Amino acid sequence: MTEYYHPLLQGAYDLHVHSSPSLFPRKQTDWELVKEGQKAGMKGLVIKAHEGNSYDRAYLIREKIPDIDVQGGLVCNLFTGGLSPHAVDTALQMGAKIIWMPTISAKQHANYFQNHSQGNFFNSKKSLDYSASVLTIWNDHGEVKDEVRQILSLIASHDAVLATGHLSPDEVGILVDEAIHIGVERILIQHADLGIAQIPLDMQVDLAEKGCMIEKCFLACGNDFNNLTVSEMAHTIRTIGTASCVLVTDYGQPHNSTPIKGLQEFIEKLLESGLKEDEITEMVSTNPKSLLG
Repeated sequence: MTEYYHPLLQGAYDLHVHSSPSLFPRKQTDWELVKEGQKAGMKGLVIKAHEGNSYDRAYLIREKIPDIDVQGGLVCNLFTGGLSPHAVDTALQMGAKIIWMPTISAKQHANYFQNHSQGNFFNSKKSLDYSASVLTIWNDHGEVKDEVRQILSLIASHDAVLATGHLSPDEVGILVDEAIHIGVERILIQHADLGIAQIPLDMQVDLAEKGCMIEKCFLACGNDFNNLTVSEMAHTIRTIGTASCVLVTDYGQPHNSTPIKGLQEFIEKLLESGLKEDEITEMVSTNPKSLLG
């Protein structure tokens, strides 16, 4: 029996998925993920890895499966060099499409999980030391660190995508202004509605007006976080405007459905919430393709 995939997955992208190899349990390997994306007729996927590079994995996948645009990048966590211009420069020279600011090494991430138990996430197969998970973008004087400015300059020079990771809303605002000043033209505000670092809706609108693309993330609507319903998510999309939003899942956890099936469910629920098919297409196909360049 042929498996059903929603027609709006044809030509779609998911800019935020997780797969193995990974220190963290994952639903699928890279190959399983991409093969399912192929079956669904998807155009592209961006593999994100908190603990390592994904640009080299993406390169090998594209060599083997050239009809789906699989991309990767570098997350500026402690495990990959932290806020290191040297690591970012190497990643960009090797084809990284996205440079993510710190996620599980961010101070905001540590602050959130001190107060929230989330047993299904960030449980590595081997013990990790999170005691130094205090990375921020600013120095002791409240100014953007020199190394962050260098990273932004490198991103601008390669016309790559800056993604905000798990930074606090205050950090995101300052980072975006600095990035725009330096000349970064592709900025992705990560899972803006997710509890780890929720960004107020009026700030999301302001960021969109500055030219940023806002991730609308299915993970925020699921049982893991329950930050808002899909109907409420649809309201945020209408408020911001579909031209400034991309739909992502942030899926890959073993207890959730596969990222492809997750994106399908997200699309179906947004349609039920009143969004139109052409609006969905804009957010899963047109906008992500434009952002990646």
